[in-house]
Amino acid sequence: MEDMEKQSAQAENEKTIADDQAAVTPESALEVELAEAQAKIAEMQDAFLRAKAEAENIRRRAQEDIARARKFAIESFAEAMVPVKDSLEIALKLEAPSIESLKEGVEMTLKQLSAAFDKNRLLEIAPEAGERLDPMKHQAISMVPAEQEANTVVSVLQKGYTISDRLLRPALVTVAQSK
Repeated sequence: MEDMEKQSAQAENEKTIADDQAAVTPESALEVELAEAQAKIAEMQDAFLRAKAEAENIRRRAQEDIARARKFAIESFAEAMVPVKDSLEIALKLEAPSIESLKEGVEMTLKQLSAAFDKNRLLEIAPEAGERLDPMKHQAISMVPAEQEANTVVSVLQKGYTISDRLLRPALVTVAQSK
């Protein structure tokens, strides 16, 4: 009999637990879903913060690279110009230079300067007489009567320069006027 009572009590206990589980299940399911959603939100928030920090680091590094590039942009050109300065200083130290030695020194210095320009892609714009006026490279100072086609270069007053295909200074020219 005791066994029967125990079994009856156990069956009743199991029924109560089953009823409790049935009653709690919808709320428990919602609580589980809420906990999962909150965990996913926390995970996404962490990923977002990491991505945001990485983007900020990339932006900062890019700004530092740009600042370095600006600071040292002319380093190559400066290195090429130092020998030119040295040559000019040596020429000034000569006590009794002859005209011929001065001319030779200036020619050598000009060669060094031209080599420095070439190395750093600083190119001359020196249009030939009769060449068509190019407003992207030439600046017409005046128009003169000439025996050539209108809007063509008659003479070059000052050479122009480009650096890496970008106009640094236009060539100053006189242009033939129309007849």
